[in-house]
Amino acid sequence: MRETASMTCHIIASPIGAISISASGDALVSVDMLGASAKPDTSDHPLLREARKQIDAYFAGALRQFDLPLEPASTARGNELRQAVMAIPYGETQSYGEVARRTGSGPRAIGRVCSHNPLPLIVPCHRVVAAGGKIGYYSGGDGIPTKRFLLTHENKQEAGQWAA
Repeated sequence: MRETASMTCHIIASPIGAISISASGDALVSVDMLGASAKPDTSDHPLLREARKQIDAYFAGALRQFDLPLEPASTARGNELRQAVMAIPYGETQSYGEVARRTGSGPRAIGRVCSHNPLPLIVPCHRVVAAGGKIGYYSGGDGIPTKRFLLTHENKQEAGQWAA
């Protein structure tokens, strides 16, 4: 367990490798997909225990939507765009353009929100794909292989369906 004056970190094992979850006070601040090299540890922080429980349930196929308090984005517009990504249902995808149209934004803005998402998995930016259903980019974990794993996990389809 690593702690700073205001942040507590917890590392858990998952099918996509180690995941570090961090909280400050009563809000989740970040989720970092570390890969296989990090050693799991635990924390007594109640929010991190709940986050671990929900992440484990997600990978077990028993949870489709996370219910955790999140640190707000730095702007109101950032919160709005985050909510648009979170509104994409489990097992479904939307293109950057579709999310942009729903929010009155542009596809590049949605791409920026996804690429700078401090809470991947919880804010499911893996559900945002390129035009034509192509997998697009992913900044979490090992990149595209991690995104492909998450989409396959949610869709229960063959990984080969998701073209790069």
